[in-house]
Amino acid sequence: MKAYTQLCAALSRWSLRAAVLGLVVLIICVQWQVLGRYLLNDSPTWTEPFALLLVLYITALAVAVGVRDAGHLGMESIVVLLPKAAQRVAEGLIHVGVIAFAVLMAVAGWEWLTLKWDEPKPMLGMPEGLDFLPLVISGVLIVLFCIEHLLALWRGIAIEEAGV
Repeated sequence: MKAYTQLCAALSRWSLRAAVLGLVVLIICVQWQVLGRYLLNDSPTWTEPFALLLVLYITALAVAVGVRDAGHLGMESIVVLLPKAAQRVAEGLIHVGVIAFAVLMAVAGWEWLTLKWDEPKPMLGMPEGLDFLPLVISGVLIVLFCIEHLLALWRGIAIEEAGV
């Protein structure tokens, strides 16, 4: 369990750092667009689609980290009203439900990724399938993180946030 927790913590840290780096690149990209439009009177065509692609990756990675650090939306106000034994069952069911959703997200993302891989993005020249890669990455990470939560729940221990 300790090795698995360390792996999940490392993946969470990496995901958070990648999301922060993506946010910095997004800010630079948008600033370049503004500079080009208003100062140079020549807007670069690649900045907007690239910024949208970055938003997909930033969001997907941040969502996965939120699941690991239990920062996602939950039903704690309802679960807290239950007896202790029922609380554990409810928390387990919630994690199983999130796993089911993440698996569907990853599988559908993979299907769309493979379907759209040969289509180039008009302004970027990259494969259109890159838009769906964040779904796959985030889905796999969420499954791993929920399994960690289920194991911790079963053993009666808490998971500490990975931090940066």
